[in-house]
Amino acid sequence: MIPIPAIDLKNNKVVRLYKGKFDEATAYELTPVDAAQKWIDLGAKWLHVVDLDGAQTGEMKNLNSIKEIIKKFGNVPVQVGGGVRSDEAIKKLLDLGAARVILGTKAVPDERIGAVVGTMWELSNEVLQYGEDKIAVSLDCLDGHVTQRGWTETSPRKGTDLAKYLESVGIKTIIYTDIARDGTLQGPNFEGIISILDEVNVKVIASGGISSLQDMEKLKTLTSKKGNVLWGAITGKAIYEGKLDFKKAMDICLTNA
Repeated sequence: MIPIPAIDLKNNKVVRLYKGKFDEATAYELTPVDAAQKWIDLGAKWLHVVDLDGAQTGEMKNLNSIKEIIKKFGNVPVQVGGGVRSDEAIKKLLDLGAARVILGTKAVPDERIGAVVGTMWELSNEVLQYGEDKIAVSLDCLDGHVTQRGWTETSPRKGTDLAKYLESVGIKTIIYTDIARDGTLQGPNFEGIISILDEVNVKVIASGGISSLQDMEKLKTLTSKKGNVLWGAITGKAIYEGKLDFKKAMDICLTNA
């Protein structure tokens, strides 16, 4: 399992939200590039960069910072999300050098049959056009149900159902976040993570609530009924506030991986 540091951007500053609430953001003194440098120096194999302004408004606002990170650290793959709601946005990020583009709201169909079919076709086409390794979907859940539009709306659709749907259209990487745990340092929703691992045979990356090396150790050993394990785990607040030693997390998670 790969520990992945999060670099969440708001107004081109590094921040962390509390339970996905934009009015409860903690800003850090590190610049986006300095944050990337810090985690790479400690052994990061991937970076997770999110444009929070984009997630909230639907239009990416932190492209300059994202571009600077990708350009300076071209040897470390960067997955980017937040406000990616068009093919043009996907193409722009891939052209900038993003290793993987994360879709959120764009990948969640409403309940009308026509909309479901249209979204299925669109996602399938994007996987075919850009490659299955270039597209991921962020499965952000609250009480087991999918949230969208910057976590401000909750869909009646269950996360497990959407996970199966995403696999059916060719998505090979899912990032599962429990919004109620995100930024709380209360520990991950292990039950929710297992429920996703039980349903799909794709790469699953967990996020939300990670607070300690013990959390990382437990995440590493999670195994579904099918024998699936986590591909990665995203950590943010814990490493920025010194609750989790990122280098030790790398050593623990990559040992005998």
